[in-house]
Amino acid sequence: MARALFIAAFFFTVTPLLISIQWLLGKLNLPGWGFISSNYYRVLCFLLRIRVRVNGAPVRSRAILFVSNHISWADIVVIGSIAPVAFVAKREVASWPLVGVTAKLQQTVFVDRARRHQTGDAVAEIVKRIERGVSVVLFAEGTSSDGNRVLPFRSALLGAVEEAASSGSDGILIQPMSICYTGQHGLPMGRQHRPLVAWYGDLDFMPHIKALIEQGAVDALVTYGEPIPVDRDTDRKTVTKRLEGAVRRQLTAALRGRPLAVEPAD
Repeated sequence: MARALFIAAFFFTVTPLLISIQWLLGKLNLPGWGFISSNYYRVLCFLLRIRVRVNGAPVRSRAILFVSNHISWADIVVIGSIAPVAFVAKREVASWPLVGVTAKLQQTVFVDRARRHQTGDAVAEIVKRIERGVSVVLFAEGTSSDGNRVLPFRSALLGAVEEAASSGSDGILIQPMSICYTGQHGLPMGRQHRPLVAWYGDLDFMPHIKALIEQGAVDALVTYGEPIPVDRDTDRKTVTKRLEGAVRRQLTAALRGRPLAVEPAD
């Protein structure tokens, strides 16, 4: 209980302060957003006792689109601690108390999947961020899973992003990325234990994060695959299948304790 109270106190006192700093930096058009963002997530990982390991490396030489599977709200904290990125989230997150404001200042792109006519606006925002030099993470399954598998990728939003971003002369670079939770207290985490971190279906948030704080000390493994260049001549469905296959292979290997050997992207 004491740990949960300390984390809550940190979140509700430090987060507003960082929001104010990031807002000011944005208004003055000053650098520092990425530094604050990634270090904020690193502190949260420390407090939640999530040990992050990385296999491969994210592309850092240019802004790209990362395409990943999705397991939990903790994915945001883990991935954000590795490198400064913007996320694509469902529209409802924008209205969550404090979390919504934080997400907006982290340059999150909000999308309402139930309203297809608004997809174009979300795609335009994703492309705009990449053009401004901010890499974006897209959870291509469109929902979260139980952490034991990769759900089929939804090609609509991914395909629209590919088409819009590849219309430029240089196209874009898409890097497949997988995230999984492999251990608890230094011991391998089996299928039956993974719901400790996996947040999916109708699970309530507060009981879930309380259980993670109390029973925590989990290991997260993020694997970055080989980047795929996309231009106006690329077949969208082919690229989507290729990305889905890459993420599925990465996750399967990680869960089996034999992560794929991945060369650094840069």
